[in-house]
Amino acid sequence: MKAYSSIEERIQILEDQVSILNEEIEVLKTPPTSNNERIVLKYIETGSTGKTKDFVRALGIKSVRGLFSSGDVSRLLKEGADDISPALLAIANKLSKGHNKNGPSR
Repeated sequence: MKAYSSIEERIQILEDQVSILNEEIEVLKTPPTSNNERIVLKYIETGSTGKTKDFVRALGIKSVRGLFSSGDVSRLLKEGADDISPALLAIANKLSKGHNKNGPSR
């Protein structure tokens, strides 16, 4: 564990973390306003582009090229869209960076 110069420093760090978590919770509580936000929320829920693709296909949503693919989900996460909240996209990107083909990083 890291040493701190004072207990006040540790308290401030913890309070900052609580604030960040509360903001993230509020973003996740906000109902989706578009199909793209529904897709991003499903990715956050599952952590899987494949499961998200299956969800999107079940809804009957198509991409420009036809059936939605895992690549379309990845592209949406990387490039975003005008109808996705930047805060929601930031949460999804943070989660996607923690995943790789071998599972979440530790």
